[in-house]
Amino acid sequence: MSIAAAASAEDLAQHLHAARDTLLREIGRVVYGQEETIQLLIASLLCRGHVLLQGMPGVGKTLMAATLARALDLEFRRIQFTPDLMPADITGTDIIEEDPATGQRRHSFVAGPLFGNFILADEINRTTPKTQAALLQAMQEREVTVGRHTYPLAPPFFVVATQNPIENEGTYTLPEAQLDRFMFCLKVGYPTREEECAIVKGTTAGAAAEVAKVLSKEDILTLQETVREVPVADDVIDYAVRIVEATRPAHGAHDLVARFVSYGGSPRASQNLILGAKARALLLGRYHVDYADVQAMAPPVLRHRL
Repeated sequence: MSIAAAASAEDLAQHLHAARDTLLREIGRVVYGQEETIQLLIASLLCRGHVLLQGMPGVGKTLMAATLARALDLEFRRIQFTPDLMPADITGTDIIEEDPATGQRRHSFVAGPLFGNFILADEINRTTPKTQAALLQAMQEREVTVGRHTYPLAPPFFVVATQNPIENEGTYTLPEAQLDRFMFCLKVGYPTREEECAIVKGTTAGAAAEVAKVLSKEDILTLQETVREVPVADDVIDYAVRIVEATRPAHGAHDLVARFVSYGGSPRASQNLILGAKARALLLGRYHVDYADVQAMAPPVLRHRL
């Protein structure tokens, strides 16, 4: 049964649960381990959010994002962020063209690499704040402005940014207000010994495995609408809000929070907690949200907001 043929929301949830297993199996042909990170990437995409990946060099952050894009049949664009990268290099620019037939000149817009579905912003902290701001505006508004014209970005629009947490020389730290634009901050750790043996064996012999396409662009757009429709009880919403409130030192937080935390999560954190819980429930084949879904989403939602 396809997404379009789902007779009810419950049927669609079951179909997504099966698609999740297929996605993990296909991605696992190239990326070894990291199942939880991959599932959170999928959840963020279904919520129309964006993800910040943090991890040591060589742990597969770029490979993970590129492989997921291939399995989802999305237009993939990779942008390597460097100190000399300018906003126009990612958004696009106006050029003057001459019509060979009439000799008249006219302005024409040449779209930049942001005009895709799945954007990998590699080493986002290596570019200047001006270029970072151009990307983050596109993430928030789903559009870019060049000159006097504003151009919409075709949905789905999903940004995965990577950061190296140990190297500070030649980097520009993302301000807290810009970090808040990311739905999740995911830490990509070292693989286990068994996973690393599989990585070495799989990448040092023969050609790379092919990845089949599991979900189409239309499927993803349908699922993004469905996530918003998943019902949530008022008690679960209150539970999510109380978790976020507990991170705010000025709102009666625990003594440890008041001692070590300067500022807590914003209302956007509460929104993302519930959206992420909805996506998790769907990925597990359920059309309702419980407390465990909220608990599971709390670390990636709050990690970069405290």
